[in-house]
Amino acid sequence: MTWDHDLGTAGAAGPPGDAVDRAVDQAVATSTESLGEQPSTPAMPHVRAGSQVAVLMIDVAERRIVYANATAIELSRDPIRLPIGVAEWTEAVRLTDLDGTAWTGEESPLAQVAAGETVSGVPVAVHGPGLLPDATGAAADSGAAGSTASTTLVWVTGFPLEDALDPEGARPAARALAVLLPLADSHPDGPQGRSSIEFLRDRAVLATEMSFTISDPLREDDPLAWVNPSFTRLTGYPLDEVVGRNCRFLQGPNTDRGSVRRMREALRAQEPITEVLLNYRRDGTAFWNQITISPVHDGDGALVNFVGVQNDVTERVVVEQERRAALADAEEARAQLQLLAEATTQMTAALDVADACTRFASIVVPELADLCTVDLLDVPDGRNRERMAAAARAADDEKLLGRTGPLRLAQVEEQAVAAIRNGRPYLVGGLPEDGADAHPGDPDTAGDYDSLRLRSAMVVPLRGRGRALGLITLYTQYPYGRRYTQRDLHLVADLAGRAGLAVDNARLYEVEREAAATLQHSLLPALPDVPGLSVAARYLVGADGNQVGGDWYDVLPMPNGAVGAAVGDVVGHDLSAAAAMGQLRGVLRSYAWGGDGPGPVLDRCDQLVQGLDIAAMATAVYVRLEPPQADGSRTLTYANAGHPPPLLRCPDGSLVRLEEHRSPMLGAVPEFGHAAGAHRDDASMTVAPGTLVVFYTDGLTDIVGEDADARTTLLEETLAGLPVGADPETVVERLLEVCLPERLDDDVALLAVRVDEQDVGERGGPGTAGGRHRG
Repeated sequence: MTWDHDLGTAGAAGPPGDAVDRAVDQAVATSTESLGEQPSTPAMPHVRAGSQVAVLMIDVAERRIVYANATAIELSRDPIRLPIGVAEWTEAVRLTDLDGTAWTGEESPLAQVAAGETVSGVPVAVHGPGLLPDATGAAADSGAAGSTASTTLVWVTGFPLEDALDPEGARPAARALAVLLPLADSHPDGPQGRSSIEFLRDRAVLATEMSFTISDPLREDDPLAWVNPSFTRLTGYPLDEVVGRNCRFLQGPNTDRGSVRRMREALRAQEPITEVLLNYRRDGTAFWNQITISPVHDGDGALVNFVGVQNDVTERVVVEQERRAALADAEEARAQLQLLAEATTQMTAALDVADACTRFASIVVPELADLCTVDLLDVPDGRNRERMAAAARAADDEKLLGRTGPLRLAQVEEQAVAAIRNGRPYLVGGLPEDGADAHPGDPDTAGDYDSLRLRSAMVVPLRGRGRALGLITLYTQYPYGRRYTQRDLHLVADLAGRAGLAVDNARLYEVEREAAATLQHSLLPALPDVPGLSVAARYLVGADGNQVGGDWYDVLPMPNGAVGAAVGDVVGHDLSAAAAMGQLRGVLRSYAWGGDGPGPVLDRCDQLVQGLDIAAMATAVYVRLEPPQADGSRTLTYANAGHPPPLLRCPDGSLVRLEEHRSPMLGAVPEFGHAAGAHRDDASMTVAPGTLVVFYTDGLTDIVGEDADARTTLLEETLAGLPVGADPETVVERLLEVCLPERLDDDVALLAVRVDEQDVGERGGPGTAGGRHRG
């Protein structure tokens, strides 16, 4: 027991004599002798943890119970009015022996206590509502006597209180105290039958080792008035060193003050309480003590004593702490695995080096660090670094994470160089607490350092494929950040290994992407100056980031003054598709240069695609604009091989889809054009100056999760809404602004050609003049 110092009130009562100790010792010895030899080391708990204790005060002269605490009252199904005879109370709670046989006469343990005798360690059965919860956590329902479902086995101890009430022994015992403690596993008629009863008898014997104390709240500081020998064996304190002292001497430096406070408040309110807290024996060794304290009142309801029951539950608490520690370790391991999995998923999705570094910093903050910086090396020695990413728990702190800012600490830099040189991580356990010590002679930086409140750091090399790529630095901050340990270092090293591989992959990807972009741009033509035409084009890369694909556009002036325009899309989004696109564009240019119409040109392209296996399939639309007539108009002829139809906007603003005579994709139908009648037809029309033709690929209209027809309608409505005189540059910019999807999953090629007015002198041949255009 660890009762607090400010509990007692002034009063007078003397310490008990030796008679009570001798009586209790004799009762314990008699109980042990009659029930069998007591094992030296109990192999089971004594009393069910957290159980309520029933306390009775008995008037010895009248053999009547004059006080019963709430737990003792609740043992009966029927209301009990005090005072009540011991026999009547025994019958009311249906108190029997372990075999379920009711007592008669003076056989009941309570009758023995009422006779002034000392009773220790007697197991009995209570067939009332019981002291123990059932399997569902609720109290057992009332039932017939002897019903296992409503039977609780309790351990009865009792002794007279004459010495505590009359230190001079001038009058016989007037009161006796009886305590009923429930035993764990307390069902006598279990599956093992009679062996279960024998087991409980042994347990009851063990229960005699429980420590009992009685304190006197009528004296100042509520001192101990009596302790049984088990208390001495439990704590190491002899009787003469504890009587007259408050039980707080069992407290120590690690005793939970919250538990002590709760006990103090319960005793002030004269309420029972059970707590488990750390106490200390006389030799200084610690043990976990389960303490149950119950108030004892006299017949008039006045408080006369506190009864305490102490139980050494160190083994149980240690096991529970080990279980909790194991669960905590398992939870920490699960969280680490989850973090590693998330980091792997996040960083492998990065498309460039900066993105990979930023993803890593955002993953470790705040899970592992309060601050994180990721630097890449400019030179191999690691002294010059470029900061690629920084993250902080607080947004204001992130602004201070500059490369030459407050984080440039001598001890961190020394470990950083070593980490890069040796390829292993380092701990920086303690950082300067004062900014003036961290940055002497630089008050501004010192002030920034103070605002960061740094506590500890880790520096981890960022390595990929056997070489140092950069450095990761993690920091914790006061007041909540912990000091890093080797366990943290191992986890961060694992994360850094994954981050290094992601960064190295991103670097290789950037090199490949740059090479692919160079190839793609070399395959796309520079738009020529064409007399009488204004031309503009755009090529946009899909979100896969390859910078290459099969989309293409072309404008080809002919020797006779005609102009060809084409847009196509080779199936695929890789270097192979780009190479096929370049071949197909070259083939179409060569056939168009010969002067054939659009239909025959696409037929011959189809034959070559299938014969030389240039590409699996491709779409294409080819338009031929003949030289201008005297009135400036031109004949437009077109053919379409499975491509989205171009849009023609007339000078009056009306819109026409060029969708006549559509034919299969190139390469889609084997031997197309060889069989009789299997060829692509042309469609022709006359277009006046001011006519605008817009070609596009399906990257603008075929969007995953969206209606392609609705996207095509949006494109047409946007084009129709532009001013009649809008130049091709304005047209392509506006169409992309309105119609470009949020995520561009496919490449986009867009080409706009406008027929312009020409002077008579400009109609002599190609290349003499032209409108402004940009590719």
